[in-house]
Amino acid sequence: MILANKIIALRKKAGWSQEDIADQLGVSRQSVSKWEGAQSIPDMDKIVQMSRIFGVSTDYLLKDELCDEDPIVSVSEEGRDVRRVSMEEASNYLSLRRRMAPRMAIATFLCVLSPVLLMMLAALSEVPDSGVSENLASAIGLCTMFGLVAVAVGLFISCGSKTREFSFLDGVGFETEYGVEGMLRDRMRTFAPTYTRLCIAGTILCIVSVIPIFVASGLEVDDFLMVLSVCFMFILVGIGCVCFVYGNTIENSMKRLLEEGDFSRESKSASRVTSAVSTVYWLVVTAIYLAYSFWPATDAVAKTRFKESWLVWPIAGVLYAAVMTIVSLTCQKGRQRMTKE
Repeated sequence: MILANKIIALRKKAGWSQEDIADQLGVSRQSVSKWEGAQSIPDMDKIVQMSRIFGVSTDYLLKDELCDEDPIVSVSEEGRDVRRVSMEEASNYLSLRRRMAPRMAIATFLCVLSPVLLMMLAALSEVPDSGVSENLASAIGLCTMFGLVAVAVGLFISCGSKTREFSFLDGVGFETEYGVEGMLRDRMRTFAPTYTRLCIAGTILCIVSVIPIFVASGLEVDDFLMVLSVCFMFILVGIGCVCFVYGNTIENSMKRLLEEGDFSRESKSASRVTSAVSTVYWLVVTAIYLAYSFWPATDAVAKTRFKESWLVWPIAGVLYAAVMTIVSLTCQKGRQRMTKE
């Protein structure tokens, strides 16, 4: 038995993850993964440390012929059950997320696009001799908006139900079997150019989406054309979101299995708090938007409110980043305080 296999066997017997061993040795999780994948060999100091941690001799670790004995493992902390992700499970999960990516992107686009027809018809109803009454514009626009949102929600629920069997990946008690990490690294390298192009395209579209509004304001066009420029902004932002969602759905599926970035064990521990705050935040924003737009008032005030209410969303988007940053920093300080204690 070679050193790589011995490290894997001893670690599994102790009930530790690669990250647990990395923390005790003062190295990165990637280093441990390379040792177990026989891609590199730990130096002598680390081998001595591992012999102490595992409670075996350095001879057992270094000599391939010493493979039949059953070494005594000294566990410094109580072992815990760890969910193992096989190569087949990892491949099935990645294939499922890749198939879901277009649906998630379309659902996001429908959500962004949902108020566009309502705004266009509302503006058209203000044009003399347009033949579109305010009540008709509101009825068609609202029905279309809620219809598109309903379809989007249906797509989100459908995608969520299909990944339910992989819900354990959002926990902190799993690790990948031998060979899975190497496969994931190869797929990430292959997808990296596509992911970069999608991020660039999405960023450019979101930035240039405000240009129609600036042009319309500079030309001092009428209200109808101004609303059309806002609608065009929504369409560009929606296409940009499609790029982001499609790329991140695939990229994050690999990061989730590797437990990197936003899916590291520390980040996942804090995600429960951030998810709850995010849900409450957007529910409050939606309530504010609906209340401001449709609260009973005189016709003149109601029209003014309806024209201005779209500003709630870009303002909420900017504030959302600030709120999430504060929540993340608060969670991080809380974890540091608990670690010190």
